[in-house]
Parts: sequence; C-alpha cells; structure tokens
Amino acid sequence: MSYPKRTAALASVAALAGSAVLMTAPAAHAEVVNVNYQCKTPIGDKSAVSPIDIKGVKSGGGYKITMSWQKGVSSSPVDLGKGAMNPSATIELGGADSGTMNVTGPANQAVVPANTPIKINDLTGTYTPKKSGKVTFTAGVLTIKALGTTTTCTPTNSPGASLTLDVTAASGSSGGSGSSGGTQSDGSSGGSGGALPQTGPEDSAIALGTLGGTVLLAGAAGTLWLTRRHQTARARR
Repeated sequence: MSYPKRTAALASVAALAGSAVLMTAPAAHAEVVNVNYQCKTPIGDKSAVSPIDIKGVKSGGGYKITMSWQKGVSSSPVDLGKGAMNPSATIELGGADSGTMNVTGPANQAVVPANTPIKINDLTGTYTPKKSGKVTFTAGVLTIKALGTTTTCTPTNSPGASLTLDVTAASGSSGGSGSSGGTQSDGSSGGSGGALPQTGPEDSAIALGTLGGTVLLAGAAGTLWLTRRHQTARARR
C-alpha cells in the first residue's frame, strides 16, 4: 500500500472513531416554550403567556429538574409582602415515562406590588426514572398560594416539551411510571451535583473535545506505525 493510501486509510479510521464518540455523547435537549396560562384567581379569571425553561442535571440516582418562568403570571389587587406567596407546579412526563412530577420553590423574597405580574422563582424537584429511555418534560399546572387564597394557572395551548432527557433507570429497577418515582420535590433553587446529562452547549463541547482527542491519538498512532514501517524497509535494503 502506498504512503498516500495509508494516510487516507488512517484518516478514515479516525473519522469513524470520532463519529462513535459523538453517537455516545449524553442526549439532552432543551428549549424555551411559550405557555399560555389561564388562571383562576379569587378576583376572577386572568390569562398570561410566559416562556418556560426546564433544565435537568444528573444528581445521584436521579435528575434535578429546574423550571423557570421568564415572565410574570397573574397579579394581586393588593401588595404581597415578603414571604406571602408560595408557588408550586406540576410537570407532565412523556416518552419513555408518564404521569407528573412536582416542583416547588421558596416564597417571594421581595414585596410584590399590587396589580403587577407575579414573577415566579425557579421551582425544583427530583426525578427518579423507573425506565431507561428518552423522557420529555412539559409545563403543567402552576399553583400560587397567597394570603389564604389559591390561584391555579393551567396551560391552554398544549405546549410542547421544554426538555427531553435520555435517562437511565437505577440498576435492577423494573418498568413503571414516573408518577410514583419522580414526584419528589425540594424548595431549593440553586444548582446541584452531577454533570451529565446537562442541557445546553456543554454537551457539544464535551463531545467535540473527546472527538479531538480521538483524532489526535489516531494520528499519532498512524505516524508511529508508518515510521516503523519505513525503518524496517531501510534495514532490509
């Protein structure tokens, strides 16, 4: 085999190796989805549209799910003092799982002025998969409790999924619904432990970095192999 042909063959092997690395990269897809909420409030019906972002991060044997509102929803005819409002929400599960999970968050940390959109803090919860596969997370019902009243806001536009995760169930788990294993929630709003699968550009960066390392190693190995072949040929002459 001629030198150019050997070089082309090594390049093909490196490309195939890189493709295999990309195919095994963690699968996570997130997008901001506009949700049209119809709210039942103590002073009548109200509607509001808010972009919803849902993120997932591997944490122990499950995934920490964070739900964020980019615009306020509903309003109050009176000022809501610090700590007067407590939000919670459900997230609809689809794909490899079904049912709902709950997310909660802290009470408002500042006064909410009367007749202004109520900004919801990030809500978080823990999802523990019972089956492995791609699971979708879609905004469900938002509940706001304040001053002894309850407001419920229900999506009316059949929003699409804000997050899709390729999850792995714990070893030895049998099939089941996320409504039993994924309904835990917590009140914190910060980040959490594990790093995979994490949504956003980091997944691509990890995959491309690994691909670069694979191509570099394959190229070095090919150079060493070709050098040894040339040395052997010269020795025989």
